[in-house]
Amino acid sequence: MFDSVRGTWGRFVDAARGRPPASGERSARAPRKSGAKRAHNLFEAAAAYVSACAEDDQDRIEEAAGWVSPEALSFGVNELACRAVIALARERDESPRAVARALLGLPSA
Repeated sequence: MFDSVRGTWGRFVDAARGRPPASGERSARAPRKSGAKRAHNLFEAAAAYVSACAEDDQDRIEEAAGWVSPEALSFGVNELACRAVIALARERDESPRAVARALLGLPSA
């Protein structure tokens, strides 16, 4: 179920460490064939998906959901949520738990 996420994460870590892509994989810096469509990564897909959901734009939701596998999109949305809660908690000088509960309209624990 998480094979595509593991593969994407592994490529991300390899790229961050400066390792070349495994055989058969294209480097992020390698030139694309002319006319080839640019592939979206899971974080781009998550950002587009969440912003489209916030704006209730069904066409953009469906487009972003098609960029990556459902598992990868789920991972990206989860990562975006975690980063957003942490950023808001720092801004508000509150705990991430308090911010998350407030965003969901839950009473303080």
